[in-house]
This record gives sequence, structure tokens and C-alpha cells, in this order.
Amino acid sequence: MGFIDKLRTELIDIIEWVDDSRHTLVWRFPRYHNQIKHGAQLIVRPGQAAIFVHRGRIADVFGPGQVRLDTGNLPVLATLAGWKYGFDSPFKAEVYFVSTRQVTDLKWGTPNPVMMRDHDFGPVRVRGFGSYTLRARDPKRLLGELVGTDSAFEADEIHELVRAIVSQAFADVLAKAEIALLDLASHYAQLSEDVRREAESRIDDEYGLEIPQLVIVNVSVPAEVEQALDARTSVGVIGDLHAYQSYQLSRSLPAAAANPAGGLAGAGVGVGMGMALAQRFGDGAAAGAAAPAAAPPPPPSGWHLVEAGRSVGPLTLEELSRAVAQGRLTPDTMVWSAGMRDWMPARTVPALAGLFAATPPPVPTR
Repeated sequence: MGFIDKLRTELIDIIEWVDDSRHTLVWRFPRYHNQIKHGAQLIVRPGQAAIFVHRGRIADVFGPGQVRLDTGNLPVLATLAGWKYGFDSPFKAEVYFVSTRQVTDLKWGTPNPVMMRDHDFGPVRVRGFGSYTLRARDPKRLLGELVGTDSAFEADEIHELVRAIVSQAFADVLAKAEIALLDLASHYAQLSEDVRREAESRIDDEYGLEIPQLVIVNVSVPAEVEQALDARTSVGVIGDLHAYQSYQLSRSLPAAAANPAGGLAGAGVGVGMGMALAQRFGDGAAAGAAAPAAAPPPPPSGWHLVEAGRSVGPLTLEELSRAVAQGRLTPDTMVWSAGMRDWMPARTVPALAGLFAATPPPVPTR
């Protein structure tokens, strides 16, 4: 033994732990050869517990306060060491300080989605996120089950295990609760307490730990489910979807008509939208008043005809009527307008039937 070490053992011992960390659960007091002088002062601060270990066996446990170490204050250790008449020389023992205050700002979350059955949406995958606090409830059990001979034990060393236990407890509680997906947010407080109790019951007796607080911050669903919920909410806000679609179509007609680059395509779009709008109003009238079938939509404008092997148009109905009078348009002339799949003989188009009905037959010859 060096002179400095020998001198250190002759001085009055003060055994204490000034904890400047927020995540250390257990810390072993460093001592040369684990020697503790007779009459040493043990200082245990609030939020701490001190455990004496003698030859691998847990002896005495001290709570907050200041204690002068002697035979009367170390009954278990005195028995283990065989001190029948006290002691006056240094003795060997390991001293572990255990933090009994809460370790805060610990996060938890489900690594994989949890399946739940919803009455409205069927099977749905959800994820849970939140935070919790951890505290040593039984320092002796914590020391024996997790720490062993380590000089220090941090909360991070058990954080992964506790987080997995909390995630499993969250899945079990959510499955038993049978709460609708849309009502989960209003039950966060009760679900948090149920998950806390379930998770704590799995670590208190085994590891000597407790979970004083656990908070569910959010329960999220996949993006596709969020889109379905948004769509359902939008329909509920709109109310009468039929009237809303008719309103949107009516607002679109002026914009389509004012499109300078539209040309015939713009006219066709406008015609199609007008027909759809008329169909919707016709359907609404039929449903409300039980009227006869809605009148057919007005004939489209912008007709094209084949003349001398090329397309001529667009032409209005008035221009087509003059073409009939001039002999340019006959029942066999191929015509086309927006909404038609292909060119068709004029006689097969119902919208043009009236043009030829007014044409007189040829003058009979004698």
C-alpha cells in the first residue's frame, strides 16, 4: 500500500453521492480495496438509497439521512462479518447508491403497426407514441436483477426493454378497449393509465422498477386511412353531394366558355358539362316530384360534315338547314359532332332528323 493510500484510510471517511446526472439509476462508491473506516459518515441525499454489499450478499439498506457507521447501525453487516463485540478497524464492503427519483423524458413508440378492429372501417393499423417516467421501487431487487457488479447503471441500459414492454402493453390494452377509431383521442387519458398499469405489472416484481407516469401523445393511422377519413369528413361537411356537384359544374361552364385556346374541344367540353348538368337537374326533378322521364338534352352545336372528301365545320343547325336546301347535306352525308364516337350518316343522327323531314319529295313526272 502506498503512503497516500495508507494516509487516506486513516482519515475520516465520508461516503456520499453527488448525482449530477438525470439518467443514472445505480452508482457504486469508489473505495480503495473497498475499505471503510470505523466511524465513517454515510450521507444519503433525498431521492437516494444506499446499499451495503458484503462478500456478494446484500446487507443493510439506508434511506435519506446522515449515519455514523458502527455495529449498531449495520446489524445485517455485523452478523455477516461475525462482529460479536463490535469492530474498530477498517472493514471491506461495497456501497451502491440507487436513485429513487423519477427519470423523465423517456420516449416510447410502437416499432410496427398494431392491428385493431373498428366498427366503421374494419381492421385498421395504428401506431402509438408517447413518453413515460421510470423510478426504482425496490433498490435491492434492482441491484440483484440488473446491476450485478457494474460500477454504474444508466436508465438507457433498460430503456429498450421497458419501451418494448410498454409497446406490448399498448397493443393489449387497445385490443381489449374496443374503442372506435374516431373516439380514441377522447380516451387518451384513460388509455394512458391502463397502459401504465399493464406495463408496470410486468417490471415491478421482476426488476424492482415502477412507471409513475405514462402519456399517450398520439395514435396515428396510415396515410391511406387518413385520406379516407378526410374524404368522409368532406362529404359530411358538404351535406347534399348531388347539389354540390351540380353547383361545381355550373361554376365551371363560364370558365370553359372563356378559354381562348379551347376551340372545338372547348365547345365539346362545354356541351358535355352542360349535358351532365342538365342530367343532374333532371334527375333531381324526377326524384323530387316523381315527374316523367327527363327531357333529352338539347342537340349539340358545332357540326362537321364531309364535303368533297374533306371536313367542313363547325356549323350550326341553321347553317346545316341551309346546306340541306342547297343540296350540300343529304341523309347519306357523313356528319360528326362532339360526343359522337365516329362519323355517321346524317339520317342516323336523331338530332338532325328534323332537317330532312321538312325536305319536300321530288316532283312527280307525268
